[in-house]
Amino acid sequence: MKRIVIFASGSGTNAENIITYFQQRGGASVVQVLSNNPHAKVLEKCKSLNISALSFNRAAFQKGAIIHSILKDENPDLIVLAGFLWKIPEHLLKDFSNRIINIHPALLPKYGGKGMYGMNVHKAVKENKEEESGITIHFVNEHYDQGAIIFQAKCDISTEDSAKDIAAKVHELEMEHFPRIIESLL
Repeated sequence: MKRIVIFASGSGTNAENIITYFQQRGGASVVQVLSNNPHAKVLEKCKSLNISALSFNRAAFQKGAIIHSILKDENPDLIVLAGFLWKIPEHLLKDFSNRIINIHPALLPKYGGKGMYGMNVHKAVKENKEEESGITIHFVNEHYDQGAIIFQAKCDISTEDSAKDIAAKVHELEMEHFPRIIESLL
């Protein structure tokens, strides 16, 4: 059985989708969810799904051995960033090389980098009058949103679409494709 660890910062809709996908299909399971936000809704969702979930602070993530130790103990085949907003430290990138992936709510290389997350992305897409947006699933490296692209999916945008409408279209793509791409990587 393949093992997945998820890092999340917020509501946990992607994490929940991934967890339930593998609970229904088998072949892999989410063994741990880690969050940098002690108030993140993802932690509550994990309780109801019987998935171990912990929160941590910046020191435990950047310099401490706690997160590193948890990851070593869990021995994940894949680490999935699902709405996780912190940059991954170099020691984790080194020890889990080519085993950390992220989903970004835009078609990289456009609208990537520090500060480009969530509604910030969708507002920028709207302001620039883009005709399409989408998702990018990519490997994580030492730079925000610059790792090798694994998969992209697109959606059309009309001039009437608001940033919220764009976000909803992109979210549908995330729900449809993220678990399937994870499964194919495993």
